[in-house]
Amino acid sequence: MALDPKVKALLADLGDAASLSEISVAEARELIEVFSEQDGPGPDLADVADRGVPGPGGEIPVRVYTPAGDAPLPVVVYFHGGGWVIGSIRSHDPICRRLADAAGATVVSVEYRLAPEQTFPAATDDCFADTRWVHEHAAELGADPARMAVAGDSAGGNLAAVTALQARDAGGPALVFQLLIYPATDATLSFPSIRENGEDYLLRAVDMVWFRDHYAPRDADLKDPRLSPLWADDVGGLPSALVITAEYDPLRDEGEAYGHRLQEAGVATRVSRYAGMIHGFFGMPTLFPGAGPALQEASSALRRAFASSPS
Repeated sequence: MALDPKVKALLADLGDAASLSEISVAEARELIEVFSEQDGPGPDLADVADRGVPGPGGEIPVRVYTPAGDAPLPVVVYFHGGGWVIGSIRSHDPICRRLADAAGATVVSVEYRLAPEQTFPAATDDCFADTRWVHEHAAELGADPARMAVAGDSAGGNLAAVTALQARDAGGPALVFQLLIYPATDATLSFPSIRENGEDYLLRAVDMVWFRDHYAPRDADLKDPRLSPLWADDVGGLPSALVITAEYDPLRDEGEAYGHRLQEAGVATRVSRYAGMIHGFFGMPTLFPGAGPALQEASSALRRAFASSPS
């Protein structure tokens, strides 16, 4: 399918904007915060509260989104995107509000440590620690630990997939679903879509190299499953999944490859490619026509997974 006309117009408006790899980390962080505000705030909820969670490197800030409904509600632990370098609970506030509202679930958004100040595996350690904490303290959040999922977009999708692997290997916490939105799953950056979609569609191949090189130490094994879940020896026994990809995304192929690996391992998984869309579309329903249907698909999948799990 051709690039969606609205997306094409947005890219034309952006013109020859500098690649993230051409600006400083501080400038890139400010840019994502400003860009995230272009589509307006998410819906009002019954409660939104900030708190701190103990983590391996100190307190981890989280934001807890509670929609209307009778407790205990199902719970989603959400990891924001931004290449492990940029992004925050602030930049992803609208996404988390919309997801909590549409899925009827408490959403806990995690402010994990960012690179280059804290490199791999700091982010993975924070995300797993926070997931464990949410499970252990679900009652405090008005949440049901038996109906718990992980979710994330881009680098956050990577962290959600890695957290699911770690939870399986550690014997818990038990998860019922993983929502992986255009996840980064292969740090070798070797799939064709990196080249095919790596120049003209907002996220560029050079940006992915910039992100990865800030996050992964020079001596890191790029096929370490905590960095590249696609390279895990075994992906069986994981919670069911929805993998959302975008047609004109450099990360399209690696996300779909991970979804297909899950399917081959017997994990109930749907891989859903959004035609005409680019990386980042999920969080901006006004700018990107595919965002509304994708949110509906994601929230419906979460509701089904929660409904099939005993509370």
